[in-house]
Amino acid sequence: MRVYIIICFSFLMTARSAAQEYRRWQINPDGSITWHIKNDIPHNDHIEMSGKRISCVLRYSVEEDGSFEATRSLVWPTIRTIPNNTHASLTRRYAIDAFDFVTVNQKPMPQEVVQSITLDGTLLVRSQAGNDLALTRRFFPSMDETTYCEYYVIHNLSSRAYRIEIPEYNTIFITDSIHGVDGCYTIYTQITGDGFYTLGERDSVVFSMAYMGWSRGRSHISNEIEYDFENRITFISQTGDHLILETPDTVLNTAFAFAKVRASESIFETKGGLMHGPGGEAYYAAIWANDQGEYVGPFFPFLGNDNGNKASFNAYQHFARFMNPEFKPIPSSIIAEGTDIWNGAGDRGDAAMIAYGASRYALARGDEEEAEKLWPLIEWCLEYCHRKLNKEGVVLSDTDELEGRFPAGKANLCTSSLYYDALISAVYLGVDLEIDKRQVNKYLKQASALKISIEKYFGASIGGFETYKYYKENDTLRSWICIPLTMGIFDRKAGTIDALFSPQLWTQDGLATISGGTTFWDRSTLYALRGVFAAGETAKALDFLHYYSNRRLLGDHVPYPVEAYPEGNQRHLSAESGLYCRVLTEGLFGIRPTGFKSFDLTPQLPAVWPSMSLRHIHAFSQEFDIVVSRSGDKLNVVVSQWGEDILNKLIEAGETVQVSFPE
Repeated sequence: MRVYIIICFSFLMTARSAAQEYRRWQINPDGSITWHIKNDIPHNDHIEMSGKRISCVLRYSVEEDGSFEATRSLVWPTIRTIPNNTHASLTRRYAIDAFDFVTVNQKPMPQEVVQSITLDGTLLVRSQAGNDLALTRRFFPSMDETTYCEYYVIHNLSSRAYRIEIPEYNTIFITDSIHGVDGCYTIYTQITGDGFYTLGERDSVVFSMAYMGWSRGRSHISNEIEYDFENRITFISQTGDHLILETPDTVLNTAFAFAKVRASESIFETKGGLMHGPGGEAYYAAIWANDQGEYVGPFFPFLGNDNGNKASFNAYQHFARFMNPEFKPIPSSIIAEGTDIWNGAGDRGDAAMIAYGASRYALARGDEEEAEKLWPLIEWCLEYCHRKLNKEGVVLSDTDELEGRFPAGKANLCTSSLYYDALISAVYLGVDLEIDKRQVNKYLKQASALKISIEKYFGASIGGFETYKYYKENDTLRSWICIPLTMGIFDRKAGTIDALFSPQLWTQDGLATISGGTTFWDRSTLYALRGVFAAGETAKALDFLHYYSNRRLLGDHVPYPVEAYPEGNQRHLSAESGLYCRVLTEGLFGIRPTGFKSFDLTPQLPAVWPSMSLRHIHAFSQEFDIVVSRSGDKLNVVVSQWGEDILNKLIEAGETVQVSFPE
């Protein structure tokens, strides 16, 4: 078996190394990425960008003749349609290109050839029309209004004068009132900067196009695209200035920076408060126990994004509305701006997801007042899970977060693993909240018993690997065998890691959901990479993380982690970007919250790196830096705050240190 594993791993490494060199896009010194168009066309891609009141999935392509095409799917999360369900956001798709309206010397725009496309939090397209005209397009959403923005530039490269005509253009679309919760809605499109222009040598003309959506009584014509652009750039800059990853690997640094943007832009201002939403033209003004509760909620305190923290706390408070004395399941999602629920897949282990996410969020946030408000929810969810234990001591649920797409049995590995970690976090949280010691000790005993039960119930030889079966009857490797590693359960780490990176599960897009299948969900790949780092297999984890990051950031579908394929066609759902960041914060750096002002730190500095750092971390109600550097055969760990060391210690590789901030 060992020979088989070595041969398969060697083959996998060779195949992946070749693919790892492929980069359609290049990283720029300012942290943006650019596709310089050469002979690699035709090619098409899509990206999602969001603000508080609008989201856009922009589908763009460079055709064989070098021309540019784009369609924009515009989603207004708080403009609700009928039936007012999970997917009831007003959505329209447009294929208008403002350059098509422009005449040059009384003729249509000359044939365009795209030269480059840059992603920097906006999408920037540079082209040349004919021999003399340089064209620029920039696409981005307003961060505050229901406006989607595009601006266009025509620049004369020659000494010849050009006569440019840009028409006055505005259209009003009125939707059918029978399809709107609030009756009919208005979609207004407008060109700003129309007129007649003579472009002399090196002259330019700038104009813009905006798409605005209004519900009744909320119309607001915006001619402030420059303001919207500055607002977008400010958001990108502020996100970049918090939680900065510095490593020798520019791919990881850049992918991390992009993931922070996607994780934190998809927050919508709804009648139910700020709500983080997955996106993908389907999931807005709603929250899920997995995406928001489990995946991204525990991340936001580290980023220090105020809206992210507010949205996370708001999400947990919404779920708390559904606690009940009968311990009936809480809903899987709360939809339609908080006015309705969805529980169509039954109990997916949602209470375990919420207990895990809310307790980690509360610890990392370091806000005692918030934690006191969240404690009853955490307490209720833990009791719910305890009541769902079967006779073998693991948690029963109807499905898992894949909602029946793949078998999950009556008790699955994910739910019990999440419950285990939630119990551990509840112990830490209970101590800081001065909860009765008997209750805290009860959680500690329950966690110890559950860990034993997980091993007995799920531990198995599957596909030739000593790993886990995902549910009792399972006899095929599943990607979610990774989850015990992320929860600090390393009893079967060797066999599990070998299985994850074997040809049976690892594909060119990360982990297949099931051995031999073609379906993949990035969320399990990201959990796996985090868990492999946590297990101390740093070199292996780094190699696969670099490969994955290179593919997602610089390959053919960029620049963020994705949801799944074939379902959703690799949508840029937002919470997956939060999971990517957690691979680095919790996996590579090994940050594990243990109190309002304390955490365990188990850094996994790769042998090929001299140092790594996370700067401007915002967690535990603090701002601080972590720097890990090599010192002989040891690691020098420095945690500092405003230039003063909180901790400065030499440790062994794989050693855990406790970090506490002064009261």
